[in-house]
Amino acid sequence: MNIAIVCYPTFGGSGVVATELGIALAKLNHNVHFITYKQPVRLGLLSPNIHFHEVNVPEYPLFHYQPYELALSSKLVDTIKKYKIDILHVHYAIPHAYAGYMAKEMLAEEGIYIPMVTTLHGTDITLVGNHPYYKPAVTFSINNSDIVTSVSESLKEDTLRLFDIKKNIEVVPNFIDANQRKTNFTDCQRELMATESERIVTHISNFRPVKRITDIVDIFYNIQKKVPAKLLMVGDGPERKPAEQKCKDLGIKDKVIFLGNSNEIDKILCFSDLFLLPSERESFGLAALEAMVNRVPVISSNAGGIPEVNIQGVSGYLSDVGNVSEMSENSIRILQDHKTLEKFKQGAFDNALKFDISAIVPLYIDLYESALESVS
Repeated sequence: MNIAIVCYPTFGGSGVVATELGIALAKLNHNVHFITYKQPVRLGLLSPNIHFHEVNVPEYPLFHYQPYELALSSKLVDTIKKYKIDILHVHYAIPHAYAGYMAKEMLAEEGIYIPMVTTLHGTDITLVGNHPYYKPAVTFSINNSDIVTSVSESLKEDTLRLFDIKKNIEVVPNFIDANQRKTNFTDCQRELMATESERIVTHISNFRPVKRITDIVDIFYNIQKKVPAKLLMVGDGPERKPAEQKCKDLGIKDKVIFLGNSNEIDKILCFSDLFLLPSERESFGLAALEAMVNRVPVISSNAGGIPEVNIQGVSGYLSDVGNVSEMSENSIRILQDHKTLEKFKQGAFDNALKFDISAIVPLYIDLYESALESVS
């Protein structure tokens, strides 16, 4: 198949999943065309089966905001025609599904019919998409997709609750490639981050308020009082400066390392003994899954799709949002005892294998084939 994938090319989960999916499809000898405003961060070097098409948005003084949707839909039409694309897979409802629909309509005028698969990832539904300004367009785009998927049962339920959806929504969970995470302990160079006697606690996100970054600092503050530890904070965003200030105020500045955005996530997780994800809302919890496949147990909230990934008492523990005290106690319980830590590390890895890419990609291929049958 010739497959076009539209996604955000950033560090966010939707872009990561879309990129990894495209890479996996290319390895199965499908031709994959990424169409976005810059090369996705996880794409790396292009292969013979992977192609990148940049969406250029001309700047005109007439526009206060440059019309990306218009440029994207035009680029989709050109790319689909030039490379004989069989199927269009858009990740994130807005603006991608909306632009995809417009491209489908323009192509239909020329007698070209192409099915569109729309994958819902989270904030495109629960936060941005539910805004009154966008809700009618999002509803329209979803209902006019040929196939709609969501990354968790929780997100599917949210979508059906918040929007007037006429389409069936298939749940296809996020995934990881376990074969890419086969790292030996000697590869980790753990001593770069902590002494032999210290545990390493990690958090990775875009540091938005929904991630409850100051809760992470509070949890770690409680941990380090009982267990010698360092905290690695990976990512960047509006909550970074308040978190850095809180570390100073609590007197733990020397125990917390802010690394900023990084392309070496697996190496960082190889250092780690525990992952913190106390988010107020998560559609799936891809960061938790990436930690688990690197044998890092997870302390998380029980929000959204996280309980579908992090299993209580097996891969880690779940608590109500904002329950810093319980999250701290569970963290200490795992970290204090070596045998307990090893048990949870193994449990995290075993549970992560359920989401291996080899089990998930065939689900997407089946949906592609179903969509192609519907327009043939």
